[in-house]
This record gives sequence, structure tokens and C-alpha cells, in this order.
Amino acid sequence: MPSYWIAVSGEANFEKTREHKFELQGFKTRQRRKAERMADGDKLIWYITKEMAFAGYATITGSYFEDHEPIWEGKKEGEDYPWRVPIRKELVLDRDDWIDVEGIARRMTYVAKWPAEHWRLAFQGNLHDIPVEDFERIKAALEEVAGAKAEV
Repeated sequence: MPSYWIAVSGEANFEKTREHKFELQGFKTRQRRKAERMADGDKLIWYITKEMAFAGYATITGSYFEDHEPIWEGKKEGEDYPWRVPIRKELVLDRDDWIDVEGIARRMTYVAKWPAEHWRLAFQGNLHDIPVEDFERIKAALEEVAGAKAEV
């Protein structure tokens, strides 16, 4: 049974993932235990921090591995996002179509762990495992936007 993840990223690091053709995603040093749990078939949603928006989703296509080739940049000096997983892009929206997170977040089971006025805390950190129903809610919203754009 797959697991479902939200990768929290700044726009610059999301662009680094794009430059690598959405075939690889890296995670910070302290995310090793979560990365170890990732497996072929798991799903990953991208959340872009300053924009507070969902940008797309991918499928993890293999096991995590360690690599220190500099790709992504952290605020902490020397952070090289060493825990990496191969991925396959399923859907990535154009920058202007990213989905504001607030309307979806307030209906997410995962976010309900925090007081309503502090829902943004749910998206602090680099990587979060979420329930399947939250993934499906976000995926449907992303696909709705993509479908509307395709009809234009």
C-alpha cells in the first residue's frame, strides 16, 4: 500500500527539481527516517512555501539513496539534501496556476492536528506524510485546474 507525502520547497528548489526533469527529489539531512520509508509507488505533492501553493504531484519510482552532489540549497550552510528518491512527474501546473493552499488545507485531516488559527504550522519542515484522503483531495484540485486549462 503506497504512502503519501508533501514535499515542502521554496520556489528556487522546485525549479532545481524541474531542471532535473522531475526525475529526482532530494530531502534535508534530518529527513532520513522519512526518506527510508519511501518506496516505489508512493505519491508526492509539492508545496511551495512563500507562495503557499500546491504545484503538482509525482510518483516515487524507487528506493531512497544518499548523494551529496549539490542540487538543492538549504538555509543551513552545507545542507545538500542528501536523501534522494527517483520520481516520475504526474502533473505540474504552470506557475500562474498553482493552487492556493488555504482553502484545501482547512479541510485536510493532516492539518486538523493544529489549532485552526495556526494551520500554516502543518507546512513547516521539509517533508510530511499525509493520509490518502488528503492526497486525493489535493490531486483532484490540481487535476481540475489542469483540465480547465486544457479545455481553453
